[in-house]
Amino acid sequence: MSAHADPDLPAGPADDFDPHVPGIEYGVLDTLVGYSVRRAQIVIYEDFVLTLAPWNITPQRFSALTVISRNDHLKLTQLARILGIARSGAVLLVDALAAMGYVERQPSVEDRRAYGLALTPKGVADLKAITEAVCEHDRRMASGLSADEARQLTRLLRLVAGPRA
Repeated sequence: MSAHADPDLPAGPADDFDPHVPGIEYGVLDTLVGYSVRRAQIVIYEDFVLTLAPWNITPQRFSALTVISRNDHLKLTQLARILGIARSGAVLLVDALAAMGYVERQPSVEDRRAYGLALTPKGVADLKAITEAVCEHDRRMASGLSADEARQLTRLLRLVAGPRA
């Protein structure tokens, strides 16, 4: 059963997900950081999607909204770089957020050919509720960890995801 099973919602792909089925030998997989991270990510992603379903917000959409809200007149190319996606993917992402009424393109004050991204009033209002829901989701996902363990895990994952030499 998923970490956030709701009997009133249809079953999702992770509802029967068990990261370690009893009686099955996993060999080297049990020692791999990437394998463990991926297994945890499946559970976390499914809970995120269920939690944010009322707003139709994915992790990528939440990240984009948060970054746009904190950086006045962010350019599309900057957003793509921050999120680690192609510019064409950022265009599709911003188009979706604009269609949802959350983001608008504004003419750049520095470059008349460019546009900056900004949240709409609806985007500002909904992002507050969305952020509260995401923080509750995060608390739920880390509920088996102490506060120190959660901070340590976050720090360690940043090291894993950090720049490569």
